[in-house]
Amino acid sequence: MLLSGIIITGCKKLDQLPQDSALNSTVFSSEAGLQLYANSFYDILPDAGAMVRGDAMADYAARTSVPDFLRPGAFGPRQSSGWEWAGLRNINYFIENCNRPSVPLATRQNYIGLARFFRAWFYFDKLRRFGDVPWINKTMKIDDPALYNGRDKRTLVVDSIIADLDYAGQYINSTDKTRSLITKYVAYAFKSRVCLFEGTFRKYHDEYGLQSSAEGLLTKAAEAAQKVITEGGFALNTTGGTDKTYRALFNSQAPVASEVILAAVVDPALGVFNDSNWYWTSATYGDRLSFIRTFVNTYLNIDGTPFTDKPGYKTMPFAEEVKGRDMRLQQTIRMGNYTRLNGATQQIAPPVFSYTYTGYQPIKLTQDDASMDGGSRNTNSIPVMRYAEVLLNYAEAKAELNTLTDGDWNQTIGALRRRAGITGNTGTKPTVADQYLKTNYFPAISDPSLLEIRRERGIELAFEGLRFSDIIRWKRGELMDQTWNGFYVPKVDVPMDLNDDGVLDVCFYTVLPAKENQVAGVTYVSIAATLSNGTPNPERLNSDNELTWLTTVQRKWDDKFYLYPIPEKDRLQNPKIGQNPGW
Repeated sequence: MLLSGIIITGCKKLDQLPQDSALNSTVFSSEAGLQLYANSFYDILPDAGAMVRGDAMADYAARTSVPDFLRPGAFGPRQSSGWEWAGLRNINYFIENCNRPSVPLATRQNYIGLARFFRAWFYFDKLRRFGDVPWINKTMKIDDPALYNGRDKRTLVVDSIIADLDYAGQYINSTDKTRSLITKYVAYAFKSRVCLFEGTFRKYHDEYGLQSSAEGLLTKAAEAAQKVITEGGFALNTTGGTDKTYRALFNSQAPVASEVILAAVVDPALGVFNDSNWYWTSATYGDRLSFIRTFVNTYLNIDGTPFTDKPGYKTMPFAEEVKGRDMRLQQTIRMGNYTRLNGATQQIAPPVFSYTYTGYQPIKLTQDDASMDGGSRNTNSIPVMRYAEVLLNYAEAKAELNTLTDGDWNQTIGALRRRAGITGNTGTKPTVADQYLKTNYFPAISDPSLLEIRRERGIELAFEGLRFSDIIRWKRGELMDQTWNGFYVPKVDVPMDLNDDGVLDVCFYTVLPAKENQVAGVTYVSIAATLSNGTPNPERLNSDNELTWLTTVQRKWDDKFYLYPIPEKDRLQNPKIGQNPGW
C-alpha cells in the first residue's frame, strides 16, 4: 500500500529520492514495480483534450481570434513556453536503475524500451518547437555542471531519438488491444513520423545545409512505415459503409482497434471523459474553428476529379458545392442530412452561425448528442496515431525519394480514397499536376504524386494535430497568412437553405429587417462594414461574395516562426542556451 500510494501520487517526484532508498530497491527489484513506475511515463502523451485542440493554429481553419504567435509584435521570448524537463529526469532515472538481476533481462529490456520510447516522444516535441536542444541522457543532480551546458545540434538530437526508437522497436514485447499502451508497432509508427518530419525539414529548409542527410531519413521513414504495414496487423476501417467508416474512428467509445494504433481512451466507469463537444460546439468555450473555403475546395469529387475543375465552382452556394464530393467531407463538417439528438428528438442540424464563421462547421471529433455540448461529457476516445497516417508517411517518403510505384500508390493513397467512396484515380499514380494545389498551396512542387499525397494528408488527418508540423517541415509558413474565407453568398438580405431540406436557415444582411419581417428560425448575420455600435464588423463578404472573417486583424508570417523562441526566463537562468534566429 505504501509503495502504491507513493508511486501513484508522486511519480513525478521520484527523481528527488536517493538511489539507495528502500523505495528504489522495492520498485526496481520486480516486474510489478517496473510496470507501476512505467505507468508514470504516459503523462508525456497528449490527453484527449490536447488532441481535440491540436489544430487550433492551422492554415485551414478560421477561429475566434488570431493567435498572438501570428500577430506582428504580439509574441516573443517573454510569452514563450515549453522549456520544461522534469518528465525527462523521471525517464532517465528509471533507465539508470532498471538493472536488478532479480528481474529477467528480457523484462528489463522491455521496460527500458518503453522508457526510451517516451524519451523519444519527449524530445521530438522539443525538437519541433525549439530546434537545437540539450540532449540529456542521465539523471542530473542539483550541482551537476552540465545543467548549464548549451544546446546540442538537431542532428545529434535526431540521431538519439532514432536510436531510442530503434531500441524500443526491438525490445518492447507488449501487445495491446485497448490501444492505450505502447507497443513495438507504436514505436515504429512514431519513427515513421519522426523521420518523415526531419527528412523533409532538412530537404526544404536549405538554410541549415543538411540536405545531404535528408534521403537517409526519408528511407528510414519508409522502412519504419513498411514494418507497420507488413507486420503490425492493422487495416483501414471499412465497416459500416463509405458514409460512416471514417467518422466512426473518432466518435466511438472503444478505439477501432483495426486502424487506431494509439488513442486517448475514455472510460465512463472510471469517470474519464473528454470535452470535445464543448470545445467544438460552444460559442464561448472553444476556439470556434471552422474550415476555410480555400481548403474545402481541395476535397475531390466522388469520381476522383478535382472539384476546382468544375465550371462555376466559385459561385456554387453551400448546399450545392458539398454534393457529390469525397465522403469524408460529410463526415468532417455539417452538411446535407446531418442530424443531432436533441433530447429525445433527432433533428436536422445545418451549420450554426452562433458557432461557425465560415459556414464549414466541423463535426469530426464530436458526438451527435446535444446533451454533451457543455462540460466534459464526451464518451468518444480520440486517436493519437492511426494506420492511415502510417500509409501517408510511407507514400510521402517514397514520393520524396522518387521511388513511389503504382503498387505503393494503390496500397496507400488509393486505399484511403476508396474508403472515402472515391471511384476514380485510385489504382495508379497521377500524371498531371493539379493547378489549384500548385497555385494556392505548393507552387514549388511539380510532381503530381507528391501534390496529391499532400492533398490527401490534409484531408485525411484534418484536425488531428499534425497540420502545423506539416507546414513547418514543408517550409510553407506563408499558408498561415491565407484569408479566412467562407462559403459563397448568392444574395444578401435573402435567407438561405443550407441543406436543401426546404427550411430557411440563415440570412446575411446589410440592414436588419424589422422583427415582424424576419423569418422564424432564421439566424440573421450582419455583413455591414460596421456594427450598430460603430465598430468594424469582422464578418463581411469579399469581392467574390465569399464570407470572410477577421480580415482587419493583421497576420504576417515571418521565417523566424519556424522555431519558437527560447523562453526569456530560461535563457536568463542559463545564457549558454542562446536564442533562436530572429527572436
